[in-house]
Amino acid sequence: MSFRTRLLLIIGTAVVAACTAVTWTLLVTTTRAFEQLDEQRRLALLEQFRRTFRSRTEEIAGRVRAIAEAESSVRMAIDLRRPEGDPGAYVNDAEKLAAQHSLDFLEILDGEGKIISSAHSPERFGYSDPLAAQLPRLSGQPAFLSRQELRDQVHIGMIAAAPVSSAGSPLYILGGERLDEPFLSTLALPEGMRLWLYPNVEPTFSARLLAGFKEPADRIARLEPIVNTVMGSRREYSSLVSWSNDNADSDRIQAIPLEGHDKQLLGVLMVASSRSEIVHLRRFIAVVGLIAAIGGVILGLGAGWWTTSRVSKPIQQLAEGARRVSRGNWNTRVYVFSRDEIGDLAKAFNQMTDQLLEQRDRLVQAERVAAWREVARRLAHELKNPLFPLQITLENLQRAKSCHPDQFDEVFDEGTGAMLTELRSLKTIIARFSEFSKMPQPELQPVDLNRVVEEKATLFLSQLAARTENRIELETDLEREPSAVRADSEQIGRVLQNLVLNSIDAMPEGGRLKIRTRKQATGMLLEVEDSGVGLTPEERDRVFTPYYTTKQHGTGLGLAIVQSIISDHGGRIAVESEPGRGTVFRIWLKGE
Repeated sequence: MSFRTRLLLIIGTAVVAACTAVTWTLLVTTTRAFEQLDEQRRLALLEQFRRTFRSRTEEIAGRVRAIAEAESSVRMAIDLRRPEGDPGAYVNDAEKLAAQHSLDFLEILDGEGKIISSAHSPERFGYSDPLAAQLPRLSGQPAFLSRQELRDQVHIGMIAAAPVSSAGSPLYILGGERLDEPFLSTLALPEGMRLWLYPNVEPTFSARLLAGFKEPADRIARLEPIVNTVMGSRREYSSLVSWSNDNADSDRIQAIPLEGHDKQLLGVLMVASSRSEIVHLRRFIAVVGLIAAIGGVILGLGAGWWTTSRVSKPIQQLAEGARRVSRGNWNTRVYVFSRDEIGDLAKAFNQMTDQLLEQRDRLVQAERVAAWREVARRLAHELKNPLFPLQITLENLQRAKSCHPDQFDEVFDEGTGAMLTELRSLKTIIARFSEFSKMPQPELQPVDLNRVVEEKATLFLSQLAARTENRIELETDLEREPSAVRADSEQIGRVLQNLVLNSIDAMPEGGRLKIRTRKQATGMLLEVEDSGVGLTPEERDRVFTPYYTTKQHGTGLGLAIVQSIISDHGGRIAVESEPGRGTVFRIWLKGE
């Protein structure tokens, strides 16, 4: 993975993490804020409902007081106070007054609590009302809840009591309205709020008793746990009810226990406020946050791409420049126009290449001088050996001619023979130097390396077998798979011949010589191993240097020629050796 890719991944990860964190924080913060606002709104709506409910109770109490304070009620009280007063004369008055004042319940009671007239239960004339004993306490108080048992069913009523002011034994007006669907429908509810009333008239929950907003049976069933909870705790209870899998289709329900004047639980009033608005708002915020996050990620990645391009391009140029320098192009220069650390690095790189060029030129010049000096030294040494015998022979001929003319012919024949021998030696030396300087370029073609090894091994086996002393055992260990390489078979044969001869010279007392080939990923490996005297570290470092030799009569060109041939083939040669442990030459050649 490139530096630019890693840098882009780091920046992209940081941008995505930052956008995700910001979006999540924004969503959580705004959601909490809107949840608080929604709770405040719900409580405000609930308080508004309670004020409306209290207003209705005050309105009912006012209507009952109006009846009690009416002139007709006072005349009735005065009439009934007289000994001849007949309560039966007023048995139908409650029904008329209830119709006039829009009351569901209305009773006229005497001072002992006996019913004089009843709008909702006329048959109870003369009976005592269940609230008779508490009329003095309840009169003039705000309206209260009371269980009203009629012939068909039991109702919960919002009841108010008021005395009729007159001298003597008072009368009481007891009236109110039923808490049922018509009553709930008259309450002014804020938008998104609904009401249900469940009367506590049966031991178990019954959906048919529920009054208020009409709901399907499956939804009504979700209200049962709320009713049971309030019935058991007799305290207000708040619960979130989801009507479906859609979170927007949910309500926060506040359940209020309804108690009568005697603290008896008469029913449960449930006020539901819809959460659709807050849920849709949260969804909108989430969508906006997601869009903003995606936009931020895109912008961040774009900025990251631009940034990584500016940062990584100079580094890529430096890396490419370093690769060109490693391939030998020391004239490479990197052009980075920036005033930061990358620019300083590019300047240092260019200065380095300039210094390398300068040092290379000095080194090449020094190597050339050293090479010419070595050539001159080797030539002087090689040429001096045959020149000295030539000089001695010529001097002997001169002395024989002047001092012993009679022996001159014999000395002449011997001298000319010696001179011819030394001249042939000079010719051989000059031919070898000429051969090294005129190495031909290889003619590369598919060559079976094993076949070349077998041919040379066969040639040397016959020579080594003829030895009677200091015998050398030659072994071959060849690759079984196809071993074709691109090479010049004649030159590779010469390489193998030089290495074998070099190994034989390294084993004057005999030993073991082994030639092996092995298949490599990119070609073939050729090894020539001997058990000879080995090389010192200094000799191993200089073994391929032209004109360097450890032999008494060597020219120092054999291994130099081997290295030159392998280099022309695009291969590589290495040597491994220690004194007394033999030597291994390894050659890597490219495959076909």
